[in-house]
Amino acid sequence: MENIFSNIPSELPNEIFEDIIITEKLRVERIVSKGQTSPDSGWYDQSENEWVIVLSGYGVIEYINGIKITLKQGDYLNIQAHEKHRVIETSSDEATVWLAIFY
Repeated sequence: MENIFSNIPSELPNEIFEDIIITEKLRVERIVSKGQTSPDSGWYDQSENEWVIVLSGYGVIEYINGIKITLKQGDYLNIQAHEKHRVIETSSDEATVWLAIFY
């Protein structure tokens, strides 16, 4: 048994990306952020659909069309494949724990 909130360091100089489950058609990933945002290299343009929920903290996702969505604890979002987006803000006071399901 594991706990989604286990092994979160008090200092997070970099985001943590951890695969929890990987199958041929599904990937479940835990992401832990503390003030980090998407890389400066540009927009995410993923070949998979992504369903994401914030379990603690908060994050702000911006789409290429300018729409911004703030996700707080319990909020979830479905991002379609190739829907360009990025994370522009995460909580700097506490760890933001995301659960992402790629399908």
